[in-house]
Amino acid sequence: MKKRILLGVISGLIAGGGIVGCGEQKMPAGPEQDSGTAAELNADWPKLTSPIAKDPAIEARIDTLMAKMSVEEKVGQLIQVEIDSATPEDVKDYHIGSILNGGGHFPNSDKHASIADWVALADAFYAASMDTSDGGVAIPVIWGTDAVHGHNNVIGATLFPHNIALGATQNPELMRQIGAATAAEVSATGIDWVFAPTLAVTRDDRWGRSYESYSEDPEIVRSYGGKLVEGLQGIPGSKSLLSDKHVVSTAKHFIADGGTENGIDRGDAIMSEDELMKIHAQGYFSAIESGVQTVMASFSSWNGEKMHGHKYLLTDVLKGRLGFDGFIVGDWSGHQFVNGCSNVSCPQAINAGLDMFMAPDPNWKELYTNTVAEAKSGEIPAERLDDAVRRILRVKMRAGLFDAGAPSERAFAGDESLIGAPEHRAIARQAVRESLVLLKNNDNLLPLARDQRVLVAGDGADNIGKQTGGWTITWQGTGNENADFPGATSVYGGIAEAVESAGGSAELSVDGSFEQKPDVAIVVFGEDPYAEMQGDISNLAYKGERDLALLNRLREQNIPVVALFITGRPLWVNPHINASDAFVVIWQPGTEGGGVADVLFRDDAGNVSHDFKGKLTFSWPNDARPEVRNRGQNESLAQFGYGYGLTYADQEQMAALSEESGLQQTDANEALAVFNGRALDPWSFQVTDAGNNRTVIANSVVKLQGISVQSVDRNVQEDSRRLQWAGEGDAIAGFFANSRTDLSSYLNNRGALVFDVKVDRVPNDAVNLGMNCGMDCGAEQPITDLLEGAAPGEWKTLAVDLQCLAKGGAKLDMVLSPFYVRTAGELDLTIHDIHIASGAEDVDISCG
Repeated sequence: MKKRILLGVISGLIAGGGIVGCGEQKMPAGPEQDSGTAAELNADWPKLTSPIAKDPAIEARIDTLMAKMSVEEKVGQLIQVEIDSATPEDVKDYHIGSILNGGGHFPNSDKHASIADWVALADAFYAASMDTSDGGVAIPVIWGTDAVHGHNNVIGATLFPHNIALGATQNPELMRQIGAATAAEVSATGIDWVFAPTLAVTRDDRWGRSYESYSEDPEIVRSYGGKLVEGLQGIPGSKSLLSDKHVVSTAKHFIADGGTENGIDRGDAIMSEDELMKIHAQGYFSAIESGVQTVMASFSSWNGEKMHGHKYLLTDVLKGRLGFDGFIVGDWSGHQFVNGCSNVSCPQAINAGLDMFMAPDPNWKELYTNTVAEAKSGEIPAERLDDAVRRILRVKMRAGLFDAGAPSERAFAGDESLIGAPEHRAIARQAVRESLVLLKNNDNLLPLARDQRVLVAGDGADNIGKQTGGWTITWQGTGNENADFPGATSVYGGIAEAVESAGGSAELSVDGSFEQKPDVAIVVFGEDPYAEMQGDISNLAYKGERDLALLNRLREQNIPVVALFITGRPLWVNPHINASDAFVVIWQPGTEGGGVADVLFRDDAGNVSHDFKGKLTFSWPNDARPEVRNRGQNESLAQFGYGYGLTYADQEQMAALSEESGLQQTDANEALAVFNGRALDPWSFQVTDAGNNRTVIANSVVKLQGISVQSVDRNVQEDSRRLQWAGEGDAIAGFFANSRTDLSSYLNNRGALVFDVKVDRVPNDAVNLGMNCGMDCGAEQPITDLLEGAAPGEWKTLAVDLQCLAKGGAKLDMVLSPFYVRTAGELDLTIHDIHIASGAEDVDISCG
């Protein structure tokens, strides 16, 4: 777990935190503020009112409760723990206010936990929170879960198409139905709260969470946000609001998580406040106007300031101007990236307006202890502590948790008939039908007759795990089999049912081989599942050479080919489109793959029952270059513009598309300089000190907590950097960027990371050399022995085989930091001439 935290700190260097890459201009930050003064509010923010008015009876009840609560009990309400790192006994002892299950976390660590298991665990945590044997106050715990496309952690649940597909339906009313169905299935497991909807407006499709966005355009996101909230929570003013089969919803991730530079997950949204409002805030407006009760702060930054510590946006704008009176929860240990914070101490976030820490790591007890001390010392003012607790209690009371009893006693808890209910699957199947986007249909190949011999090929044809994408049972959506989806239908399953019911035949053949020539081939292929930063990419090329070969092989045999593309974002697939007679984007359709066949085939009478309705709400690229293409922004770079989507009435005959990707091949024979007297584009020299304060080093001498940096001479003036660690805790120095560099050609050509180093004080603790490509994406190699063995005061050249870093987890095609050094001990070394070289014969660290 320590490694995860440290990688997070390193990722924080890359992802904003007051740092931008060399050569990039930083936009003006938000209004200046500190913990004691209010910022001047931009009057263009709208003044909103939640339809769920404050209830005087609830407020009085809160007053009574808070008068009885100790500081320890109040702080406990501010802590959310994860089911794998806390027990019911912990909830009782530390007065914990909330629990969550992260993606891929289940009761008893059992992926196939039953509905009864979920409810039993909910009961155990609830009972612990209500135990007053120590004389404390009984406050029910609230459980949150990532139900982002259905109740996606539960076996057998209905899984809807991901948001990018739902955007293509352009059907806001359908969103309310999806929200209600999701809430019903969540209520069956005894859970009270879901971390949805995601209201990101994706502006750079390289972002690994693009599929969690409804559109690149704020109009669609605003029209959807309120409807999803109403579906999940119930319609304000109705008797079912936050009761029956409804749950508390979350608008996330506040704000501009989809607007980071270069599409880097958890990165920096560098933009004006006007752009922030007009593009990235629109979904929050409709969510608040529909009564959303919680908001999740984003990992990302706005103009260099982390959202978890952004008082102006969290307090002045969201809680003040926008009238949000629920509570703000953090994201997965996201508070640790605020300047001056750590995973176990961050009064800055609470003072900025965060109401609840999401603290999933096992060291959450340290966070609790430190926060209690900070509250008692006044570092967290009593007024701020009480405001946070009041907001949390208000939401719990509105949701009826104080009066509902144990989860197992609630009306629909344990009702297995709600999980994957036929009416929910029908809604999901409708969503699939309406989300499909037809890009090409030459010679009107579609719709197909059912009574044909159909070959169904491709690795996505009968692969429900692939068609459901990330956030599916496991966090990344990987490691799943069709058996993990009882009641679901693969794309092939839906085709087979449609064809065979009319006397045709459907043959499944992943590699496209066959014994008898088919009348038509349907090839299902595309992206494998991914989630968050692990889905970030460096360019928009779809790397599907095997899929392209399959398409071409079928076409060469004069077999008409229908391509069905599974994807979480627009990608450059011109060669694949050219190799197909018809090309359909099916996105990530979820568990109801039968919805695809509903549209592809005529009905038994030969009529079209379901035409294509889906329209692109993301511009489709005309090449693979990492260029931003959005409605109203670089529209000429779109192969298919925003709103494109054919129907069966269209007679368009598509000519061959350009197969020039626009990407330049890196010459791996030439060394790539990282530092040569100065940091070279796109990198800047950056340090995170022992207090987790992040700084771009621009001066000759910089002294920080636990580390100092000095420009020194080796061959010419200030061509090297002396780094001195004082042994006060982990500190990191290296080269970081806000854009990705593809080093894969060096990896394939015996590449190495090479640098000169002079050691003046040998280390007294472990020293690691690292390369990073984002959160949970990177690798470190120990270099302690090499430094200990260096002759004091003498220069030495070290080389690290890139294979070591690749095997350790660094993706060499999307490098953000090619070099950093980390230690918690004492160390004095000087670095010079850092570069990536190919054809390395002798390396100091080799991986064979």
